[in-house]
Amino acid sequence: MLKRKIDNFLAEWKQKKDKKPLIVKGARQIGKTASIEHFAKNNYVHIVEINFALQPKFKRIFDDGFEVDIILKNISRIDPSLVFSPGETLLFFDELQDCPNCATSLKSFKLDGRYDVICSGSLMGLYYQQIESNSVGYKEDYEMYSLDFEEFLWASGYGDDFIDELYDSMINLQPLSSITFDVLSSIFRDYMIIGGMPEVVNRYAETKQFSGTLQLQQQLLRDYEEDITKYASGFDKAKVLAVYRHISTFLAQENKKFQVTKIARGARNREYMGAVEWLSNAGIVNVCYCIATLELPLKGNYDPKQYKLYYGDTGLLIASLDDEAQDDLRSNNNFGTYKGAIYENIVADMLVKQGYDLYYYNNNSPSLEMDFFVRDTNSLIPIEVKANNNATVSLNRLIDSDANKYSDIRYGIKLCNNNIGFNGKFYTFPYSLTFLLKRFLKNKK
Repeated sequence: MLKRKIDNFLAEWKQKKDKKPLIVKGARQIGKTASIEHFAKNNYVHIVEINFALQPKFKRIFDDGFEVDIILKNISRIDPSLVFSPGETLLFFDELQDCPNCATSLKSFKLDGRYDVICSGSLMGLYYQQIESNSVGYKEDYEMYSLDFEEFLWASGYGDDFIDELYDSMINLQPLSSITFDVLSSIFRDYMIIGGMPEVVNRYAETKQFSGTLQLQQQLLRDYEEDITKYASGFDKAKVLAVYRHISTFLAQENKKFQVTKIARGARNREYMGAVEWLSNAGIVNVCYCIATLELPLKGNYDPKQYKLYYGDTGLLIASLDDEAQDDLRSNNNFGTYKGAIYENIVADMLVKQGYDLYYYNNNSPSLEMDFFVRDTNSLIPIEVKANNNATVSLNRLIDSDANKYSDIRYGIKLCNNNIGFNGKFYTFPYSLTFLLKRFLKNKK
Protein backbone atom coordinates (compact mmCIF):
# COMPACT_ATOMS: atom_id res chain seq x y z
CA MET A 1 0.00 0.00 0.00
CA LEU A 2 1.50 3.30 -1.11
CA LYS A 3 1.84 5.96 1.57
CA ARG A 4 -0.23 8.97 0.54
CA LYS A 5 -0.73 12.46 1.96
CA ILE A 6 -4.44 11.86 2.21
CA ASP A 7 -3.72 9.29 4.95
CA ASN A 8 -2.96 11.99 7.53
CA PHE A 9 -5.83 14.15 6.32
CA LEU A 10 -8.33 11.32 6.79
CA ALA A 11 -7.01 10.57 10.28
CA GLU A 12 -7.41 14.23 11.27
CA TRP A 13 -10.88 14.39 9.68
CA LYS A 14 -12.06 11.43 11.75
CA GLN A 15 -11.04 13.15 14.99
CA LYS A 16 -13.09 16.29 14.31
CA LYS A 17 -15.96 16.65 16.76
CA ASP A 18 -18.24 18.38 14.27
CA LYS A 19 -17.12 16.70 11.06
CA LYS A 20 -18.96 17.13 7.79
CA PRO A 21 -19.39 14.44 5.15
CA LEU A 22 -16.23 14.38 3.06
CA ILE A 23 -15.98 14.46 -0.73
CA VAL A 24 -12.64 13.26 -2.10
CA LYS A 25 -12.40 14.44 -5.67
CA GLY A 26 -9.80 14.23 -8.39
CA ALA A 27 -8.96 12.60 -11.69
CA ARG A 28 -9.71 8.96 -12.41
CA GLN A 29 -7.40 6.20 -11.17
CA ILE A 30 -5.23 8.35 -8.87
CA GLY A 31 -5.82 6.16 -5.82
CA LYS A 32 -8.90 7.72 -4.20
CA THR A 33 -10.76 4.46 -3.61
CA ALA A 34 -7.71 2.51 -2.43
CA SER A 35 -6.74 5.19 0.09
CA ILE A 36 -10.26 5.48 1.51
CA GLU A 37 -10.64 1.69 1.76
CA HIS A 38 -7.30 1.42 3.55
CA PHE A 39 -8.34 4.14 6.01
CA ALA A 40 -11.75 2.54 6.58
CA LYS A 41 -10.37 -0.92 7.34
CA ASN A 42 -8.10 0.51 10.02
CA ASN A 43 -10.59 2.85 11.67
CA TYR A 44 -14.12 1.40 11.58
CA VAL A 45 -15.84 -1.73 12.83
CA HIS A 46 -18.33 -1.70 9.96
CA ILE A 47 -17.95 -0.38 6.40
CA VAL A 48 -20.82 0.17 4.01
CA GLU A 49 -19.25 0.66 0.59
CA ILE A 50 -21.43 1.43 -2.40
CA ASN A 51 -20.07 1.97 -5.91
CA PHE A 52 -22.73 3.67 -8.01
CA ALA A 53 -20.96 2.77 -11.27
CA LEU A 54 -20.57 -0.94 -10.52
CA GLN A 55 -23.75 -1.28 -8.44
CA PRO A 56 -26.33 0.92 -10.21
CA LYS A 57 -29.20 -0.70 -8.27
CA PHE A 58 -28.18 1.41 -5.27
CA LYS A 59 -29.04 4.62 -7.12
CA ARG A 60 -32.65 4.03 -6.06
CA ILE A 61 -31.95 4.32 -2.34
CA PHE A 62 -32.83 8.03 -2.56
CA ASP A 63 -36.16 7.51 -4.36
CA ASP A 64 -38.18 7.82 -1.14
CA GLY A 65 -36.46 10.96 0.13
CA PHE A 66 -33.26 12.00 1.84
CA GLU A 67 -33.90 11.24 5.50
CA VAL A 68 -31.09 9.12 6.89
CA ASP A 69 -33.28 6.33 8.27
CA ILE A 70 -35.14 6.00 4.97
CA ILE A 71 -31.87 5.80 3.03
CA LEU A 72 -30.46 3.17 5.38
CA LYS A 73 -33.66 1.15 5.18
CA ASN A 74 -33.47 1.14 1.39
CA ILE A 75 -29.81 0.10 1.49
CA SER A 76 -30.62 -2.77 3.85
CA ARG A 77 -33.43 -3.94 1.59
CA ILE A 78 -30.94 -4.35 -1.25
CA ASP A 79 -28.26 -5.90 0.98
CA PRO A 80 -29.54 -7.03 4.41
CA SER A 81 -26.07 -8.17 5.48
CA LEU A 82 -24.85 -4.60 5.95
CA VAL A 83 -24.55 -3.31 9.52
CA PHE A 84 -25.36 0.26 10.60
CA SER A 85 -23.91 0.91 14.04
CA PRO A 86 -23.80 4.60 15.12
CA GLY A 87 -20.24 5.75 15.77
CA GLU A 88 -18.76 2.54 14.35
CA THR A 89 -19.91 2.58 10.72
CA LEU A 90 -18.46 4.42 7.75
CA LEU A 91 -20.66 4.93 4.71
CA PHE A 92 -18.46 5.14 1.62
CA PHE A 93 -20.25 6.22 -1.54
CA ASP A 94 -17.91 5.75 -4.52
CA GLU A 95 -18.29 7.04 -8.10
CA LEU A 96 -20.46 9.90 -6.87
CA GLN A 97 -20.64 11.42 -10.35
CA ASP A 98 -22.91 8.52 -11.38
CA CYS A 99 -25.47 9.43 -8.71
CA PRO A 100 -25.70 13.20 -8.07
CA ASN A 101 -28.75 12.60 -5.84
CA CYS A 102 -26.35 11.22 -3.25
CA ALA A 103 -24.95 14.71 -2.77
CA THR A 104 -28.37 15.99 -1.72
CA SER A 105 -28.39 13.48 1.14
CA LEU A 106 -25.23 14.90 2.69
CA LYS A 107 -27.16 17.63 4.51
CA SER A 108 -29.27 14.97 6.22
CA PHE A 109 -26.22 12.91 7.20
CA LYS A 110 -24.51 16.00 8.59
CA LEU A 111 -27.52 17.05 10.69
CA ASP A 112 -28.13 13.46 11.84
CA GLY A 113 -24.50 12.97 12.93
CA ARG A 114 -24.64 9.25 13.73
CA TYR A 115 -22.55 8.05 10.81
CA ASP A 116 -19.33 9.15 9.13
CA VAL A 117 -19.73 9.60 5.37
CA ILE A 118 -17.09 9.76 2.65
CA CYS A 119 -17.89 10.21 -1.02
CA SER A 120 -15.47 9.83 -3.88
CA GLY A 121 -15.69 10.56 -7.55
CA SER A 122 -14.11 12.14 -10.58
CA LEU A 123 -16.79 14.85 -10.58
CA MET A 124 -16.77 15.49 -14.29
CA GLY A 125 -18.48 18.20 -16.31
CA LEU A 126 -22.05 19.11 -15.42
CA TYR A 127 -22.10 16.46 -12.71
CA TYR A 128 -19.47 18.44 -10.83
CA GLN A 129 -21.54 21.62 -10.83
CA GLN A 130 -24.71 19.79 -9.84
CA ILE A 131 -22.99 18.07 -6.91
CA GLU A 132 -21.51 21.36 -5.73
CA SER A 133 -24.89 23.10 -5.71
CA ASN A 134 -26.66 20.22 -3.99
CA SER A 135 -24.32 19.95 -1.02
CA VAL A 136 -22.98 23.43 -0.36
CA GLY A 137 -22.42 24.10 3.33
CA TYR A 138 -22.80 20.48 4.43
CA LYS A 139 -19.65 18.88 3.06
CA GLU A 140 -15.89 19.15 3.17
CA ASP A 141 -13.81 18.80 0.01
CA TYR A 142 -10.40 17.22 -0.44
CA GLU A 143 -8.64 17.58 -3.77
CA MET A 144 -6.50 14.53 -4.52
CA TYR A 145 -3.89 14.16 -7.25
CA SER A 146 -1.60 11.49 -8.58
CA LEU A 147 1.51 11.00 -6.45
CA ASP A 148 3.63 14.12 -6.07
CA PHE A 149 7.40 13.84 -5.90
CA GLU A 150 7.42 13.65 -2.10
CA GLU A 151 5.07 10.66 -2.23
CA PHE A 152 7.25 9.15 -4.98
CA LEU A 153 10.26 9.50 -2.67
CA TRP A 154 8.32 7.64 0.02
CA ALA A 155 7.50 4.90 -2.51
CA SER A 156 11.22 4.74 -3.36
CA GLY A 157 12.13 4.07 0.27
CA TYR A 158 13.09 7.57 1.43
CA GLY A 159 11.62 8.90 4.67
CA ASP A 160 10.76 12.28 6.12
CA ASP A 161 14.27 12.71 7.55
CA PHE A 162 15.70 12.77 4.04
CA ILE A 163 13.07 15.26 2.87
CA ASP A 164 13.74 17.49 5.90
CA GLU A 165 17.43 17.48 5.00
CA LEU A 166 16.57 18.66 1.50
CA TYR A 167 14.43 21.45 2.89
CA ASP A 168 17.14 22.49 5.36
CA SER A 169 19.54 22.83 2.44
CA MET A 170 17.06 25.05 0.62
CA ILE A 171 16.23 27.32 3.54
CA ASN A 172 19.93 27.71 4.43
CA LEU A 173 20.96 28.08 0.76
CA GLN A 174 23.42 25.27 1.26
CA PRO A 175 24.22 23.33 -1.94
CA LEU A 176 23.43 19.64 -1.85
CA SER A 177 26.37 17.27 -1.58
CA SER A 178 27.40 15.78 -4.91
CA ILE A 179 26.08 12.33 -3.97
CA THR A 180 22.73 13.73 -2.77
CA PHE A 181 22.38 15.86 -5.89
CA ASP A 182 23.15 12.92 -8.21
CA VAL A 183 20.87 10.46 -6.38
CA LEU A 184 18.02 12.95 -6.19
CA SER A 185 18.39 13.85 -9.87
CA SER A 186 18.29 10.18 -10.82
CA ILE A 187 15.10 9.57 -8.82
CA PHE A 188 13.54 12.68 -10.33
CA ARG A 189 14.29 11.52 -13.88
CA ASP A 190 12.54 8.26 -13.05
CA TYR A 191 9.59 10.25 -11.69
CA MET A 192 9.33 12.23 -14.93
CA ILE A 193 9.06 9.00 -16.91
CA ILE A 194 6.87 7.10 -14.45
CA GLY A 195 4.66 9.96 -13.30
CA GLY A 196 2.44 9.58 -10.27
CA MET A 197 -0.39 7.26 -11.29
CA PRO A 198 -0.49 4.66 -8.46
CA GLU A 199 -0.74 1.56 -10.65
CA VAL A 200 2.33 2.63 -12.61
CA VAL A 201 4.28 3.64 -9.50
CA ASN A 202 3.45 0.32 -7.84
CA ARG A 203 4.76 -1.60 -10.85
CA TYR A 204 7.96 0.41 -10.85
CA ALA A 205 8.42 0.20 -7.05
CA GLU A 206 8.05 -3.57 -7.13
CA THR A 207 10.36 -4.26 -10.08
CA LYS A 208 12.70 -1.22 -10.13
CA GLN A 209 12.34 -1.46 -13.91
CA PHE A 210 10.45 0.52 -16.56
CA SER A 211 9.24 -2.71 -18.15
CA GLY A 212 5.46 -2.72 -18.49
CA THR A 213 4.98 0.84 -17.24
CA LEU A 214 4.51 2.39 -20.68
CA GLN A 215 1.74 -0.09 -21.48
CA LEU A 216 -0.03 0.84 -18.24
CA GLN A 217 0.28 4.56 -19.01
CA GLN A 218 -1.03 4.17 -22.54
CA GLN A 219 -3.99 2.18 -21.21
CA LEU A 220 -4.70 5.03 -18.78
CA LEU A 221 -4.75 7.44 -21.72
CA ARG A 222 -7.29 5.21 -23.47
CA ASP A 223 -9.33 4.95 -20.26
CA TYR A 224 -9.52 8.74 -20.08
CA GLU A 225 -10.84 8.81 -23.64
CA GLU A 226 -13.53 6.30 -22.64
CA ASP A 227 -14.46 8.47 -19.64
CA ILE A 228 -14.78 11.50 -21.91
CA THR A 229 -17.04 9.51 -24.22
CA LYS A 230 -19.13 8.39 -21.23
CA TYR A 231 -19.47 11.62 -19.26
CA ALA A 232 -19.12 14.52 -21.71
CA SER A 233 -22.53 15.33 -23.13
CA GLY A 234 -23.91 16.48 -26.46
CA PHE A 235 -21.72 18.17 -29.05
CA ASP A 236 -19.18 19.00 -26.32
CA LYS A 237 -18.00 15.39 -26.41
CA ALA A 238 -16.26 15.81 -29.76
CA LYS A 239 -14.70 19.09 -28.67
CA VAL A 240 -13.42 17.64 -25.38
CA LEU A 241 -11.87 14.70 -27.22
CA ALA A 242 -10.32 17.01 -29.78
CA VAL A 243 -8.66 19.17 -27.14
CA TYR A 244 -7.52 16.13 -25.15
CA ARG A 245 -5.90 14.55 -28.22
CA HIS A 246 -4.01 17.75 -29.11
CA ILE A 247 -2.39 18.61 -25.77
CA SER A 248 1.01 17.27 -26.82
CA THR A 249 0.61 19.14 -30.13
CA PHE A 250 0.28 22.45 -28.29
CA LEU A 251 3.23 21.67 -26.05
CA ALA A 252 5.41 20.90 -29.07
CA GLN A 253 5.10 24.53 -30.19
CA GLU A 254 7.67 27.11 -29.24
CA ASN A 255 5.18 29.17 -27.20
CA LYS A 256 3.14 26.12 -26.08
CA LYS A 257 -0.04 28.20 -26.13
CA PHE A 258 -3.44 26.67 -26.81
CA GLN A 259 -4.41 27.52 -30.40
CA VAL A 260 -7.79 26.33 -31.51
CA THR A 261 -6.77 26.55 -35.18
CA LYS A 262 -4.52 23.53 -34.55
CA ILE A 263 -7.69 21.54 -33.83
CA ALA A 264 -10.08 22.59 -36.57
CA ARG A 265 -9.97 25.06 -39.44
CA GLY A 266 -12.11 28.11 -38.76
CA ALA A 267 -12.73 27.13 -35.13
CA ARG A 268 -13.10 29.90 -32.55
CA ASN A 269 -11.59 29.89 -29.11
CA ARG A 270 -14.86 30.58 -27.32
CA GLU A 271 -16.34 27.43 -28.86
CA TYR A 272 -13.77 25.30 -27.02
CA MET A 273 -13.59 27.05 -23.65
CA GLY A 274 -16.25 24.71 -22.24
CA ALA A 275 -14.21 21.70 -23.37
CA VAL A 276 -11.09 23.01 -21.65
CA GLU A 277 -13.06 23.73 -18.46
CA TRP A 278 -14.47 20.19 -18.56
CA LEU A 279 -10.99 18.66 -18.80
CA SER A 280 -9.77 20.91 -16.00
CA ASN A 281 -12.68 20.00 -13.70
CA ALA A 282 -12.00 16.33 -14.42
CA GLY A 283 -8.39 16.77 -13.27
CA ILE A 284 -7.02 15.66 -16.64
CA VAL A 285 -5.31 18.94 -17.52
CA ASN A 286 -3.79 21.89 -15.68
CA VAL A 287 -4.62 25.26 -17.24
CA CYS A 288 -2.01 28.04 -17.10
CA TYR A 289 -3.39 31.52 -17.87
CA CYS A 290 -1.50 34.49 -19.28
CA ILE A 291 -1.47 37.38 -16.82
CA ALA A 292 -2.35 40.75 -18.29
CA THR A 293 -0.02 42.93 -16.22
CA LEU A 294 3.02 42.14 -14.10
CA GLU A 295 1.53 43.12 -10.79
CA LEU A 296 -0.44 41.71 -7.88
CA PRO A 297 -2.96 40.27 -7.36
CA LEU A 298 -2.65 37.27 -9.65
CA LYS A 299 -6.27 36.16 -9.44
CA GLY A 300 -8.39 38.35 -11.64
CA ASN A 301 -5.31 39.70 -13.44
CA TYR A 302 -5.26 37.30 -16.38
CA ASP A 303 -6.68 36.88 -19.86
CA PRO A 304 -9.12 33.92 -19.89
CA LYS A 305 -8.68 33.62 -23.68
CA GLN A 306 -4.91 33.00 -23.55
CA TYR A 307 -3.69 29.87 -21.82
CA LYS A 308 -1.49 26.80 -21.98
CA LEU A 309 -2.59 23.26 -21.26
CA TYR A 310 -0.44 20.78 -19.36
CA TYR A 311 -1.14 17.15 -18.55
CA GLY A 312 -2.18 16.61 -14.95
CA ASP A 313 0.46 13.87 -14.79
CA THR A 314 3.78 14.19 -16.64
CA GLY A 315 4.10 10.43 -17.04
CA LEU A 316 0.98 10.56 -19.23
CA LEU A 317 2.53 13.33 -21.35
CA ILE A 318 5.57 11.16 -22.00
CA ALA A 319 3.33 8.16 -22.73
CA SER A 320 1.51 10.24 -25.36
CA LEU A 321 4.68 10.89 -27.37
CA ASP A 322 5.70 8.91 -30.44
CA ASP A 323 7.83 5.76 -30.23
CA GLU A 324 11.05 7.52 -31.24
CA ALA A 325 10.67 10.11 -28.46
CA GLN A 326 9.95 7.29 -26.00
CA ASP A 327 13.19 5.51 -26.96
CA ASP A 328 15.17 8.75 -26.71
CA LEU A 329 13.85 9.53 -23.23
CA ARG A 330 14.27 6.07 -21.78
CA SER A 331 17.61 5.28 -23.41
CA ASN A 332 19.33 8.67 -23.36
CA ASN A 333 17.51 10.61 -20.60
CA ASN A 334 17.04 13.37 -23.16
CA PHE A 335 14.41 15.37 -21.28
CA GLY A 336 15.46 18.61 -22.95
CA THR A 337 13.78 17.51 -26.15
CA TYR A 338 10.27 18.60 -27.09
CA LYS A 339 11.22 22.29 -26.69
CA GLY A 340 11.40 22.05 -22.92
CA ALA A 341 7.77 20.97 -22.61
CA ILE A 342 8.53 18.04 -20.30
CA TYR A 343 10.25 20.25 -17.73
CA GLU A 344 7.50 22.85 -17.95
CA ASN A 345 4.81 20.20 -17.57
CA ILE A 346 6.33 18.66 -14.48
CA VAL A 347 6.93 22.04 -12.84
CA ALA A 348 3.29 22.96 -13.55
CA ASP A 349 2.24 19.63 -12.05
CA MET A 350 4.34 20.17 -8.92
CA LEU A 351 3.04 23.71 -8.42
CA VAL A 352 -0.59 22.60 -8.72
CA LYS A 353 -0.03 19.81 -6.21
CA GLN A 354 1.13 22.43 -3.72
CA GLY A 355 -2.07 24.40 -4.20
CA TYR A 356 -0.88 27.03 -6.67
CA ASP A 357 -2.91 28.30 -9.62
CA LEU A 358 -0.88 28.57 -12.81
CA TYR A 359 0.03 31.82 -14.58
CA TYR A 360 2.57 32.81 -17.24
CA TYR A 361 3.47 35.98 -19.12
CA ASN A 362 4.22 36.67 -22.78
CA ASN A 363 4.73 40.06 -24.40
CA ASN A 364 6.27 40.57 -27.82
CA SER A 365 6.92 44.31 -27.44
CA PRO A 366 9.35 44.35 -25.79
CA SER A 367 10.16 40.66 -25.98
CA LEU A 368 9.51 39.32 -22.50
CA GLU A 369 8.20 35.96 -21.37
CA MET A 370 8.11 34.02 -18.14
CA ASP A 371 7.05 30.42 -17.58
CA PHE A 372 5.25 30.75 -14.25
CA PHE A 373 4.40 33.19 -11.49
CA VAL A 374 3.62 32.59 -7.82
CA ARG A 375 3.55 34.99 -4.92
CA ASP A 376 4.53 35.33 -1.28
CA THR A 377 2.97 37.77 1.20
CA ASN A 378 3.94 40.90 -0.71
CA SER A 379 5.91 39.90 -3.81
CA LEU A 380 5.17 38.68 -7.31
CA ILE A 381 7.69 35.92 -8.02
CA PRO A 382 8.67 34.96 -11.58
CA ILE A 383 9.76 31.35 -12.10
CA GLU A 384 11.90 30.46 -15.11
CA VAL A 385 12.20 26.82 -16.11
CA LYS A 386 15.41 26.10 -18.01
CA ALA A 387 15.78 22.90 -20.00
CA ASN A 388 19.45 23.82 -20.44
CA ASN A 389 21.85 26.22 -18.77
CA ASN A 390 21.28 29.18 -21.11
CA ALA A 391 21.21 32.74 -19.84
CA THR A 392 18.10 33.83 -17.94
CA VAL A 393 17.47 36.96 -20.01
CA SER A 394 13.81 37.51 -19.12
CA LEU A 395 14.35 36.80 -15.44
CA ASN A 396 17.17 39.33 -15.22
CA ARG A 397 15.15 41.89 -17.16
CA LEU A 398 12.21 41.62 -14.79
CA ILE A 399 14.32 42.01 -11.67
CA ASP A 400 16.72 44.66 -13.01
CA SER A 401 14.03 46.87 -14.52
CA ASP A 402 13.01 50.29 -13.25
CA ALA A 403 11.50 49.75 -9.80
CA ASN A 404 8.42 51.72 -10.80
CA LYS A 405 7.76 49.45 -13.76
CA TYR A 406 7.58 46.05 -11.99
CA SER A 407 7.45 47.18 -8.37
CA ASP A 408 5.81 43.96 -7.14
CA ILE A 409 8.76 41.86 -8.38
CA ARG A 410 11.59 41.79 -5.83
CA TYR A 411 13.30 38.49 -6.66
CA GLY A 412 12.88 35.45 -8.85
CA ILE A 413 13.43 31.68 -9.03
CA LYS A 414 15.31 29.67 -11.62
CA LEU A 415 14.63 25.94 -11.90
CA CYS A 416 17.24 23.93 -13.76
CA ASN A 417 19.72 21.07 -13.43
CA ASN A 418 22.03 23.15 -11.20
CA ASN A 419 22.53 23.01 -7.46
CA ILE A 420 21.09 25.38 -4.84
CA GLY A 421 22.27 28.99 -5.04
CA PHE A 422 21.37 32.66 -4.72
CA ASN A 423 23.03 35.52 -6.61
CA GLY A 424 21.25 38.38 -4.85
CA LYS A 425 18.53 38.55 -7.51
CA PHE A 426 17.12 35.06 -7.94
CA TYR A 427 17.29 31.68 -6.26
CA THR A 428 18.50 28.68 -8.22
CA PHE A 429 17.06 25.26 -7.38
CA PRO A 430 17.21 21.90 -9.13
CA TYR A 431 13.86 20.82 -10.60
CA SER A 432 13.65 18.05 -8.03
CA LEU A 433 13.20 20.53 -5.16
CA THR A 434 10.17 22.25 -6.69
CA PHE A 435 7.89 20.19 -4.45
CA LEU A 436 9.28 22.12 -1.45
CA LEU A 437 8.86 25.56 -2.99
CA LYS A 438 5.75 26.65 -1.09
CA ARG A 439 7.29 25.60 2.22
CA PHE A 440 10.46 27.51 1.31
CA LEU A 441 8.64 30.70 0.32
CA LYS A 442 6.58 30.65 3.50
CA ASN A 443 9.59 30.35 5.81
CA LYS A 444 12.53 31.94 3.96
CA LYS A 445 14.37 34.69 5.83
